[in-house]
Amino acid sequence: MLQLKHVSKNFGGLPALSEVTFGVPKGQLTALIGPNGAGKSTLINCITGVLQPSSGNIRFQEREIAALPAHQISRQGISRTFQNLKVFSRLTVLENILTGLTCEGGDSMIMAMLRLPHLRHRERQLKLRAMEALDRFGLTDKANWPAGILAYGDKKRVELARATVSRPQLILLDEPVAGLNAEETATVGEQLRLLRSSGHTMLLVEHDMALVMDIADQVVVLDSGKCIATGTPGEVRQNPLVLEAYLGRMDATA
Repeated sequence: MLQLKHVSKNFGGLPALSEVTFGVPKGQLTALIGPNGAGKSTLINCITGVLQPSSGNIRFQEREIAALPAHQISRQGISRTFQNLKVFSRLTVLENILTGLTCEGGDSMIMAMLRLPHLRHRERQLKLRAMEALDRFGLTDKANWPAGILAYGDKKRVELARATVSRPQLILLDEPVAGLNAEETATVGEQLRLLRSSGHTMLLVEHDMALVMDIADQVVVLDSGKCIATGTPGEVRQNPLVLEAYLGRMDATA
């Protein structure tokens, strides 16, 4: 579904990504791991149009997207969450979820001003989809709460619900369990399994190795901006380069 070939990104002459090449198969959960500063979030930003790669190709369903702006990439069927929480604190939880449907809300000012029946019907349908997403992530009882007063774990679930409400073909998840306790992490892990079983394709950036090894179909390892390994969780776990670059460091500090 997603294919990256020789993707590089430089900042002021310093390489953040160097010739990264891998693919994300349809219907699978691919995990992207690596030490802090390996380039994981930079790569996610290049895929979603927040950053433009310095060189290389990014193809989504056989279409080149590396030069497209973020809003056009979103309309291709790609959604994401963020490493740092990006919720609208003054909006309600329901309104936050509805922002994930912006591309489907229409862009005609005349229709918005006249409040034509067609527009009102579409708004009702979008609200129903948002409520379904709230129910899926256990947030229905908080639909009218201001998002700013939610606990950290609930805000993470709001981001997940918003990323999935548009029924995207590819979901990019940037550290979805960072800051969560063991129980909350297990809940998110189960929700990711359900998303995969329903046919969603996901690219997961995560530091929680127990979660990654438990739910990922494929693992891609970055170190210093370079792809050093790709394979199943079992294969990556035994790879000497990975043990040295990442897993070994983690074991040493555990």
